[in-house]
Amino acid sequence: MGDLGSDQHVIALREEDGSLLWKTRIGPAWTNRSLYPGSRSTPTVDGERVYALGTEGDLACLLASTGEILWTRSLPRDFGGAVMIARAGVEWKYAESPLVDGDRVIVTPGGPTAAIAALDKKDGREIWRAAVPALGERGNDGAPYSSIVVSEGAGVRQYVQLIGRGLVGIRAEDGKFLWGYNRIANDVANVPTPIVSGNYIFGSTGYQTGAALLELRPAGDGVEAREVYFLPAGTFQNHHGGVILHDGYLYAGSGHNAGLPVAARFETGELAWGPIRNDGRNSASIAYADGRLYFRYQDGLVLLVEATPEAYRERGSFRIPEVENPSWPHPVVAGGRLYLREQDRLYAFDVREP
Repeated sequence: MGDLGSDQHVIALREEDGSLLWKTRIGPAWTNRSLYPGSRSTPTVDGERVYALGTEGDLACLLASTGEILWTRSLPRDFGGAVMIARAGVEWKYAESPLVDGDRVIVTPGGPTAAIAALDKKDGREIWRAAVPALGERGNDGAPYSSIVVSEGAGVRQYVQLIGRGLVGIRAEDGKFLWGYNRIANDVANVPTPIVSGNYIFGSTGYQTGAALLELRPAGDGVEAREVYFLPAGTFQNHHGGVILHDGYLYAGSGHNAGLPVAARFETGELAWGPIRNDGRNSASIAYADGRLYFRYQDGLVLLVEATPEAYRERGSFRIPEVENPSWPHPVVAGGRLYLREQDRLYAFDVREP
């Protein structure tokens, strides 16, 4: 996704050489220079269809082969949706990758009667909308900058999301609110996507908040969430670079506006190593492939780190060319290539074994 002139587009490029296959407008561009212009989410591909969400809440279903729009919905207009607003009156617009689950697409309008909504993926018809009750004083109302994940915790299929007021679980069958957890919310921006493993949910946010592990348990005809542990901000807090769970350990860049590598045991929160001060500066987004972590720093440094709790081990580094503004998009590793979006450029690097 990206802005071209005054419009926001979904863009398809040829894998071999990056040449343009098609581009389709789905809404207006967001051009607020002081808050970093451009699109905020990654399209979701499901067979022959692509689902994409623009910064103004324009949800579009497109044909993957041609970019033809099959249907559209507006999260603000159709669901009364809104994004959480920071204490200074700032919002960074919609920033969610839609979830496709079976015959449905699930999104987060963030409205008072539709915090989360399920739509028929074929035609965009509403299946259900879920309201969320008051969770607590922390955070702010509205959609977050996170994406929904699926959990089968406590034997109930549910959609887990980090909204403006904290973590929530919504029953997949009918949109019933199951549980909420407010302690993890902050009142500026809740960003990292939750981590799901069995009956457990891990969440973290920045702005001096911290991280928490919840255990889901049956409770009557619903589910309850019990706090297993809470890690203060000085121990573990992920701002907006994401968290990786691999072989029972969590890996992330820790610290507000910092990407200090850290490894923590998922079950207990005990640190295996870190936080580590390396050559990277400010926030770091990460990806995992083939036993290694790719740390991409705000200043353009990319580090290859072993995904092991034994010790922090760097295995290589390079700098993305011509970095002038904060370099934030998550790395993508696919087909032996490392893809890095850098403002108006896209780089593809060969990372296959020699």
